[in-house]
Amino acid sequence: MVALEDLKTPAKNTWCPGCGNFGILMGFKRALMQLGLEREQVIIVSGIGCHGKMVNYVNVNGFHGIHGRVLPLATGIKLANPNLTVVGFAGDADQYDEGWGHFSHAIRRNIDITLIVHNNMVLGLTTGQTTATSQKGFKTKSTPFGSIPSMLNPVAHALVSHGTFVARGYSGDMMHLTGLIGEAIKHRGFAFIDVFQPCVTFNYLNTYDWFKERVYKLEEEDHDVTDKGKALEKAFEWGDRIPIGILYKEEKPTYRDSLLHVKGMPLTKLPIEDVDINPLLKSMM
Repeated sequence: MVALEDLKTPAKNTWCPGCGNFGILMGFKRALMQLGLEREQVIIVSGIGCHGKMVNYVNVNGFHGIHGRVLPLATGIKLANPNLTVVGFAGDADQYDEGWGHFSHAIRRNIDITLIVHNNMVLGLTTGQTTATSQKGFKTKSTPFGSIPSMLNPVAHALVSHGTFVARGYSGDMMHLTGLIGEAIKHRGFAFIDVFQPCVTFNYLNTYDWFKERVYKLEEEDHDVTDKGKALEKAFEWGDRIPIGILYKEEKPTYRDSLLHVKGMPLTKLPIEDVDINPLLKSMM
């Protein structure tokens, strides 16, 4: 079974001291250990942003893609080799701005992957502009008079897009987050966790202290994870009390279950010795 030492890499960590990404990094590593997964069984995909360095800091298979394209890459990998545990890491701008068009479609297809979004409500890598999840009125160098649009609600969108595992975590509670990540990886289908990840350098509003005063755990209030209506109510709670934990969970067939021609064997294992593509090439001329 993999140990914490096995998951270390020689790469120097360049995140800001106190960055919320550290809690997600350690929570993910601990989840892999608890699940008993070996390094060769796992592949992580990341996009562009501070979160993207996850690929450098975890000693498993990795693919560092372009901005907003975590989900297409993760989808292709999982459909080609369903034996792999595929986990995508994205930032709020990476996923909810640039990559928003892929979000609801990957969810409704129920691709058997896990998506963990590092949601710090600000563009940390490019020095502090607003994102789709920045609060209305939030002042930055690009919005000196305050952000104008209302903030996006990704967990609500995931629920109405027929998500089969929708959760929210907080990197300031790493032990709780570890459990959420473990449950998400075990879920058969698309598992989504939106993680509050404080940016200590550029987000002066949504700080560790701010979240500590507001977040509460759904499991401590006997929340029924099979009740989609109640989950949607919880998704819209914001202000003095903000829920974290599993909002909704259900079991249903995955996208690949309906691909009968590849259901029995990974594409990476299909024989190609007797395949002649010349007729196909000629048809395109």
